[in-house]
Amino acid sequence: MNIGLYFGTFNPIHVGHLTIANHLAEHSDLDQVWFVVTPQSPFKKKSTLLDNHQRLEMVYRATKDYDKLRPSNIEFGLKQPNYTIDTLTYLHEKFPDYEFSLIMGEDNLKSFHKWKNHELILKHHSIYVYPRLSQGKIETQFNNHPKILNVSAPIMELSSTFIRKEIAAGKNIRPMLPENVWQYIDEMNFYKS
Repeated sequence: MNIGLYFGTFNPIHVGHLTIANHLAEHSDLDQVWFVVTPQSPFKKKSTLLDNHQRLEMVYRATKDYDKLRPSNIEFGLKQPNYTIDTLTYLHEKFPDYEFSLIMGEDNLKSFHKWKNHELILKHHSIYVYPRLSQGKIETQFNNHPKILNVSAPIMELSSTFIRKEIAAGKNIRPMLPENVWQYIDEMNFYKS
């Protein structure tokens, strides 16, 4: 089984995240896409970042009607601060028969050379890159790399930051969220102040 790992805080998860993940699940050789909810770093308390389990709940609600999309709390039990290479090592030990690939936006690929053990990640894992409108250039070492697969997914310029600001400003952002995620945010009064 080939699993695509889509890492993020998902604060909140929105239709852009779902569109990209579903596109990859339907138009690549990935069997499933796991939304890996990044835990709040104990060293970086952000007032706008919801509790780990509240964000996991939103991802669960957003993905429950999609067979190929899954929420994952795999990083919740790992030592902080955590690095992607450590998560991949842990997943390989826990699921030795699965193949894990990374999903990232083109903007993240531009800084991938700064990641801990990025060469090791590329040696053992494929990276599915979806397009983003962003500044800067990709390191030449990643051009035409056999493990880096550019995916022609829709360009989604919707951000969780934008959604949080709009909610705080009292704007209606309902179309930008899966309905059951919007209901949860509304009933819990998240991001309002």
